[in-house]
Amino acid sequence: MHSFTGTLEWRGQTYSLDSERILLRGCKLRNTDVCYGLVIYAGFDSKIMRNCGKIKRKKTKLDRMMDRLVIIIFLVLLVISLCLAVASGFWAKMFQEKHSYLSALYKHTTPAQQAFFNFWGFTILLSIIIPMSMYITFEFIYLVNSFFINWDLEMYYAAKDIPAKARSTSLNDQLGQIEYIFSDKTGTLTQNVMSFKKCCINGTIYGNFWGMQVCRDS
Repeated sequence: MHSFTGTLEWRGQTYSLDSERILLRGCKLRNTDVCYGLVIYAGFDSKIMRNCGKIKRKKTKLDRMMDRLVIIIFLVLLVISLCLAVASGFWAKMFQEKHSYLSALYKHTTPAQQAFFNFWGFTILLSIIIPMSMYITFEFIYLVNSFFINWDLEMYYAAKDIPAKARSTSLNDQLGQIEYIFSDKTGTLTQNVMSFKKCCINGTIYGNFWGMQVCRDS
């Protein structure tokens, strides 16, 4: 990444190459009449090209669930507003037919137009059902939780005087969770069926009761 050493052979002559004679991608040469060069680190299989893909945003399971809930609540809001708007359109039509002497007040708008305007009005009035403050509350909880992580004495490494430091406040609720387990077992006798038996984490036994003594000794 930070150093390069090579040679370029051209028509019987050898030219030395180092990091000062490398042009990175996107650079341009100006005020140069003749230039001899060699393309290096090119192609889609090179490391720099494979690392230029889209970066996946890290989101916790709780954040994904909150996003889905907000989308569902927003769709419910639209459905409710649409139903109320259609009902208001029918009501406006019946009102105009029943009270014909007030029809002059609605001569510029039809029941369909009134229903369209009422749809946006109901959407604005009922928008309070979308819990936008929930995100702010969770961010505040994550921030306070990161402070407790930094103050945790059991995570302090006294040999090098290094305390714990929470660099990300959005992944605290997934600390210590295991998502994938890799094993090199052959599966000849077990038929590739893996089942959880027991484990011991910080003195707490998880699993069958009969293995408690073995776990404590280990």
